[in-house]
Amino acid sequence: MFAGTFVFRQLTNVLSRYEFERCVMLFRGNHYVKSFSCWQQFLCLCFGQLTFRESSRSIALCLNAHPKKLYHMGFTGLIKLSTLCDANEQRDWRIYEAFAKTLLIRAQALYQDDEVLKGLIGKFYALDSTTIDLCLSVFSWAHFRDTKAAVKAHTLLDLRGNLPTFVHITDGTVHDVNVLDVLPVEPEACYVIDRGYVDYGRLHEIGEKHAFFITRAKSNMRWQRLYSRPVDRSTGLRCDQTIRCTGVKASKDYPDLLRRVKYYDSETDNTYVFLTNNFDLTALQVAMLYKLRWQIGLFFKWMKGHLKIKVFWGESENAVRTQIWVAVCAYLAVAIVRKELRIERSMYEILQILSTTAFEKIGLQELFLRNDLQISDSGNDILALGLRF
Repeated sequence: MFAGTFVFRQLTNVLSRYEFERCVMLFRGNHYVKSFSCWQQFLCLCFGQLTFRESSRSIALCLNAHPKKLYHMGFTGLIKLSTLCDANEQRDWRIYEAFAKTLLIRAQALYQDDEVLKGLIGKFYALDSTTIDLCLSVFSWAHFRDTKAAVKAHTLLDLRGNLPTFVHITDGTVHDVNVLDVLPVEPEACYVIDRGYVDYGRLHEIGEKHAFFITRAKSNMRWQRLYSRPVDRSTGLRCDQTIRCTGVKASKDYPDLLRRVKYYDSETDNTYVFLTNNFDLTALQVAMLYKLRWQIGLFFKWMKGHLKIKVFWGESENAVRTQIWVAVCAYLAVAIVRKELRIERSMYEILQILSTTAFEKIGLQELFLRNDLQISDSGNDILALGLRF
């Protein structure tokens, strides 16, 4: 990283071109392509994400306004709007999904000692979905309601670093619980999910794969207590029990024992009941891990507010999926730079600074160490927001 290179080029230099081209070859992305390669398309979309462009036209106009700088930014020439739009419609979105997975492996290694889960061994994930509303007349393929179109982004977030490890895009009519059928379950990992995912048959399958889950119990759950463990009520815990489901369907779908933890949150004056198949964690750790599940809600809010996934740059399903996966790649690239350069700024601050300095020649470390770039609104950072159930 040095001052002789544009900020945008320094950021994209951390990405492995070799790994990207492997992903392109896997899906023959450059087959019959003469000039505008997948890498050029990726750079355009990354630029659009990092500088908050509102459309493909805005991306092309902004880049072409600096023709003498394009080569040094990594582009081979002026950007033709029609060529960029065609690439978004036709290039296989799985190229960018595969590349995001290579970036994820690198980011997870950097954030494995994240302070949020200090003292806990293993992998912990939060699973949830967000609905992105679309115009029915334009996105007719994204079925949701009679008068509205929408897509759902079912996302699995690694709680160490808040890194998206799995994103499954469906139309808006798909119920959240169905994503458990395609979720890649890792042995010994723990999945924190809300009540919308409570399906005893699917939860039992997670246990059969030697993984764990933490969720909230439904109010109509029928169960029998087998025995209880002592708890410290001063911490908010009310009970820690081993139970068995007694409902006709639930007892058949989930024949194993469950752990039931009741916790009182003095901040909200609410009582919560958690279910888990993990008997090794302490009862307080179970409650605190579920509290961290709200990180994924904050992640969705952060992504929609600071990366472009709410305004799409194409109308086809392929273009929408491409844009979402490039947004994930951009997020992971910034997360990698933040950790590798030991930047003591929030992700919110980093992106805001990058959005206005892409064409500057200044080293990234020097850029983020400048005292005159102080942003007080750190409350927008996903890492700075308070945690609630």
